[in-house]
Amino acid sequence: MLVDSHCHLDFPDYAGTVDEVVTRARAAGVGVCVSIGTELSRFPGVKAVAEQFPDVWCSVGVHPHEAQKELLEDAAALIAEAAHPKVVAIGETGLDYYYEHSPKPQQQANFRSHIAAARHTKLPVIVHTRDADDDTIAILRDEMEKGAFTGLIHCFTGTQKLADAALELGLYISVSGIATFKNSIALRDVIKSVPLERLLVETDAPYLAPVPHRGKTNEPAFVVHTAAMLADLKGVTPDELAAATTENFFRLFSKVVRPA
Repeated sequence: MLVDSHCHLDFPDYAGTVDEVVTRARAAGVGVCVSIGTELSRFPGVKAVAEQFPDVWCSVGVHPHEAQKELLEDAAALIAEAAHPKVVAIGETGLDYYYEHSPKPQQQANFRSHIAAARHTKLPVIVHTRDADDDTIAILRDEMEKGAFTGLIHCFTGTQKLADAALELGLYISVSGIATFKNSIALRDVIKSVPLERLLVETDAPYLAPVPHRGKTNEPAFVVHTAAMLADLKGVTPDELAAATTENFFRLFSKVVRPA
C-alpha cells in the first residue's frame, strides 16, 4: 500500500469527479489520502471530502499565501477544528518568500500559531517552505525549544542544510513529483541522503504531476510514479519503498486509522 500524504481534493479541479479520483487512487494501490487545508474559510469543503470517504483524511491550516487574509491571533481556531475525528494534522503552514503573497511577519506569526496548535493537539505540523530555508530553520528550532512537536517538510525542494536541520529536529521529509523532473538532479542528491525511515511520498495534487504525467492535472493515483523513482534512488524495491513510507506515515500521522 502507498499513501498520498498531501493532496487537495476540495480544489475546483476535481469538481464533480472526486469519486472517480478516489476510485483511481484505490485501484493504483493508494490506501490513504490526506486532503490538506489551506484556508479556514474553505475548511468546511476540505472536511466534507474527508467525511465522504473512509480512506480520506484531512488537515486544518492557513497556507502562508493566505496569512495576511487569515492572520491568526493564536492557535485556538486550529485547535478547535482539530477535534474533528477526520482532522489528522495541522497545516499547511510555513514560509513562502518566492511569491511573498503575504508579508513575512504575518507568515511567521501564523507559522508559530500552527506549531503551537500542533504541540497542543499532538498532531503533526505540515510545513511549506520555499526560498525561506534560514527563517524556517530558525523558527522550527526556536519553537522546538519551547516544547516538542512532530511534523514534516512537505513537497521538499530545499537545500541539504534544510534537510539536515529538519532531520535533526525529528521531522520527516515528504517527496513530490518535482523529484521526478529531469532538471531536479540537485534535489535528488539531497533526497538520497535522507534515511528511508524518515521519507514520505505525496502528490500535492492537483499540482506538480510527476513524470510521465507532467503538465497534466495531478491526482493521488500518480504517487506511484514518485514512489517508483524514490525506490530506484534509494536502491530498494518498489514494495520495500511502499512499506517503509507507509509505516513512516502511520508513525507520524498517528490519528489515522489503518485500512483493514
